[in-house]
Amino acid sequence: MPTWQETNFDGLVGPTHQYAGLSPGNLASIRHAGSIGNPRAAALQGLEKMRFVASLGVSQAVLPPAARPDLATLRRLGFTGTDAAVVAQALRIDPGLLRLCSSASSMWTANAATVAPSSDTQDGRLHLVVANLTSMFHRSLEATHTERVLRTIFADAQHFEVHAPLPGAQHFSDEGAANHSRFESAGGTLHLFGWGRESFGAVAGPKRHPARQTLEASRAVARSCQLPDAVSLFWQQSPEGIDAGAFHSDVLAVAHQNFFMLHELAFVETGTLVDELQRRLGGDLVCSLAQADELPVADAVAAYPFNSQIVSLPSGDLVIVAPKEAQQNASAARFLERVVAEDNPVTAVHYIDVNASMNNGGGPACLRLRVAMNAEERHALAGNMLLDDALYAELRRWVERFYRDRVDVADLADPELLDEVHTALDELTRLLGLGSLYDFQRSGAAQGGQR
Repeated sequence: MPTWQETNFDGLVGPTHQYAGLSPGNLASIRHAGSIGNPRAAALQGLEKMRFVASLGVSQAVLPPAARPDLATLRRLGFTGTDAAVVAQALRIDPGLLRLCSSASSMWTANAATVAPSSDTQDGRLHLVVANLTSMFHRSLEATHTERVLRTIFADAQHFEVHAPLPGAQHFSDEGAANHSRFESAGGTLHLFGWGRESFGAVAGPKRHPARQTLEASRAVARSCQLPDAVSLFWQQSPEGIDAGAFHSDVLAVAHQNFFMLHELAFVETGTLVDELQRRLGGDLVCSLAQADELPVADAVAAYPFNSQIVSLPSGDLVIVAPKEAQQNASAARFLERVVAEDNPVTAVHYIDVNASMNNGGGPACLRLRVAMNAEERHALAGNMLLDDALYAELRRWVERFYRDRVDVADLADPELLDEVHTALDELTRLLGLGSLYDFQRSGAAQGGQR
């Protein structure tokens, strides 16, 4: 058993949750574009997922959402006046831009950063590299907020180092932990970095959908985390898998400790990859591989069985937390039943409802950032982030008090929504003990911003 404990940091769904169809290559996002969002239901759904994971005896924490609409970005893009005037101009002149600047995409914290625990790093500290997310404009806006949040929570320099995002542009496009897996076995530890394209090479890539992560970014992240070469492995995502909708590695692969569950189209040369993992990690590595004839890639992308969380119970057994869509898809359900029946550490699969996230292309694994810490590091965390019954109840009341049950693009320019968002986030920072985290708090503006 490892000496550390993994904490799952889930992003709270923001008050402007909607379905804007902003992510090319994300089939669910495009399919549900234009649907009316229900932020209250989505946020409560996320909280129920967190509570369920915590009920298994797994350490669970929360991260606050970004403030949206992103008024600072809208102002940088030429809109002027009061907060209300800025969003009204944006709606009138470029409603698509207002959608981009109002996305609640920070909820998918698997993209927030890449994490290397102190047990693996050369300086013995836990490292977090904030993802720049430059492949998508609306997601690139998250980096500033994410860095501020992580620097607030992981502020103790004796134990943690939070790195700024890699330099921008397409050369170093970094999507965070959604393209990163950490293994631990009797043979040692290994960090697997999935990448979709080379900035300075001619490797064949996907033909229909964009490859987001670059090899150069993955290598830079590993260097920043002070990971020795011996524990780092860089492997290309399958172009065919990306074209089928696997825009991140975690759409078709998930790893935990000495267990690896993947589809044959997650990576190129899958058999060679598995051989290399076994060579480096030893004979106790267990892989459950789905072939396309058993689980068609279209079903894997639609039902997200590989975008499940795999967590360790206090007993040491592993369980899979999968979306209900995987239970409702015959091929995906049969595959997960096979995994549980096989001789491996997985003893059960639990199905949960995260449909509001799934409709935008995010399953249970997208909603969490895994941070492995020892007891001293957990004690050094700032704020009130770890979920217990009391915090869950407070957060549920907070959502029910402040969140709307309907948001469309016209609502994004409603000055009352701006007031509601800022008032809600001001209250949230008090609940989580994070101080003045948001720009509207730091500027001294009244709750709700300046009209």
